[in-house]
Amino acid sequence: MDITIKEAQQQVDDWIKTVGVRYFGELTNLGILMEEVGELSRLMVRKYGEQSFKESDKNKELADEMADVLWVLMCLANQTGVDLTDALQKNFEKKNIRDATRHKENEKLQ
Repeated sequence: MDITIKEAQQQVDDWIKTVGVRYFGELTNLGILMEEVGELSRLMVRKYGEQSFKESDKNKELADEMADVLWVLMCLANQTGVDLTDALQKNFEKKNIRDATRHKENEKLQ
């Protein structure tokens, strides 16, 4: 089932208000986001970098860790009134203007 970003934000909000009871505070969610990004980072370093897997990391899935990051980011967006669909569209526009030729002209990327 495909869902839009807007629908996902609404589903997170609905889940928080029914199953989760209420949102954690914004600063708590920021801390949780940093923790989740750290878990994703640890897994990627072990999978794609030189570090070997710890026994506790062997059953972790990259997709699940990314979904955890996205979940908390959506919580923060909901709490702060950010429409991530609109924000992402504006971010694409900014990047298209700013980077129209920058990457194509970067010798290191040739």
